[in-house]
Amino acid sequence: MTDHLDYGVTEDRTMPAVAYALYLLGFATAGLTSVVGVIIAYSSQATAGPQTRSHYTFLIRTFWIGLVWCVIAGMVLGIGIPLSFILIGIPLLILAKVMFALGAVWYGLRCVVGVIYLAQGEPYPRPYANLV
Repeated sequence: MTDHLDYGVTEDRTMPAVAYALYLLGFATAGLTSVVGVIIAYSSQATAGPQTRSHYTFLIRTFWIGLVWCVIAGMVLGIGIPLSFILIGIPLLILAKVMFALGAVWYGLRCVVGVIYLAQGEPYPRPYANLV
């Protein structure tokens, strides 16, 4: 009786896991560790296998889409602050707060879903998707 052994090549999942952890730690560090995480993703993507490359692609897109979303929300906030002195900017301040909150939920959800796929040893199925 022979035991079933899987001789398939398994890719190292350490660096994508580190990048996901840095992204999630970005909530506590105002995004500074996310910058380190995207640098890791960019530098590791070229030498990664297809499975981890999908995670790196997903991480890079998550960073840039999240950054653009934060810049747009910041612009809404920047317009709303001076206009709030004459009370017409208050809706813009509320909109900016909602945008930041939705962006944070989107960012965190993408990171958690990516970690789940990575922990299961699977490539991210839709790395170019804009939602999850």
